[in-house]
Amino acid sequence: MSLPDTYLEYPQRHYGMDHTRYDWSTLPTRKPVVWPNGARVALWVIPALEWFPLDMKSVPFKPPGAMMTAYPDLRHYTLRDYGNRVGIFRVMQALDKHGIRASVAVNAAVAARYPALLRACTQRGWEIIANGQDMDHLHHAGLAIDDEKKLIDSTLALLREASGQAVRGWLSPAKSESAATLDLLGAAGMDYVCDWVNDDMPYPLHTATGALHAMPHPIDMDDHTILVQNHHSEDDFRDQLCDQFDYLYNESATQGGRVMAISLHPWVIGQPYRIKALEEALAHIMQHEGVWAATGSEILDAWKEAQT
Repeated sequence: MSLPDTYLEYPQRHYGMDHTRYDWSTLPTRKPVVWPNGARVALWVIPALEWFPLDMKSVPFKPPGAMMTAYPDLRHYTLRDYGNRVGIFRVMQALDKHGIRASVAVNAAVAARYPALLRACTQRGWEIIANGQDMDHLHHAGLAIDDEKKLIDSTLALLREASGQAVRGWLSPAKSESAATLDLLGAAGMDYVCDWVNDDMPYPLHTATGALHAMPHPIDMDDHTILVQNHHSEDDFRDQLCDQFDYLYNESATQGGRVMAISLHPWVIGQPYRIKALEEALAHIMQHEGVWAATGSEILDAWKEAQT
C-alpha cells in the first residue's frame, strides 16, 4: 500500500523555506557590525532560573530537566531546586569577578516563589528575560490562542512588576512555540526572542503586529547539552567554550563583530566540581582585548544601530 499524494502536501510548501517568519540571509553577505568602543566579540551570558513542578504534566512533551520517575520524583525535583538555592550564587561569583552582567531567563513562578533571588539578580544590573510561567507550561499547537496569550501576558506582568524592568526578551520554556507565539510576543511589546537557533547574530522576524528579533541563544554552547545530554567532561565544556570564542574572535578580525552566547543552568554548572570549568573559560575570554560583556538588550540595540 502506497502513501497518498497528499501526504507530502502542507502549508507553505514551495521552493525555499517552509515558513515566512524571516528572510533568507547568509552571514558572510551581511553588513559587518562594529560593537561599541570597537569591540570584536559581544559576550552574552544567559543563566536560567527555572521551576519544575513536582507534578509535571509534560504536555505535549517532556522539556529538558523534567521530572523522570514516578511521582513524587524528589530526586530530580531537588536537584533542579539546587540551582536556585546554591548553584546560581556560584555563577554570580564567577561573573562578578569579571564585571559581567548576565541576561537571566526567569520563570514567572521563580519570581513569585523566590523574590529575594530575583532581587539578587537585579541588584547586579542583570537583565531579566521572560522564560514563561514555569517549565511545565509549554507553548504548542494544541494550546488555544487565548490561553497562550494569557500565559504570555501574565508572565510578563509578574516579571515586569517584580523586577521593575521593561523585560524586552523572551525565551519559551524548552524553546517551545506554537504558530501564534511570535505574533503574540510582538503584540505584547517584546523586542527579541531566544527560541530560534539558526544564526550567530541577531536578525529580524516577521510578525503580524510589529518588529521582533531573534537573538542567537544557543542549544550547543549550553551546559545541560554538553555535560548532561552529551556526557562530556567538565574539561571538555571549558575547552568547547574557549574554542567557540577563539574562532569567533579570529573571524571578527575580517568579518565584523560577533556574538558569543553561553547558556547556563545553575543546577548543572553550579555544582562544586563543575564551576571551575566556567571560571576558567571566562578567564580565557576576558583576557582578550575587544570583548564587550553585555546584556541581550544592549547587544540588540547596538546591532540595530549598526544596520542604519
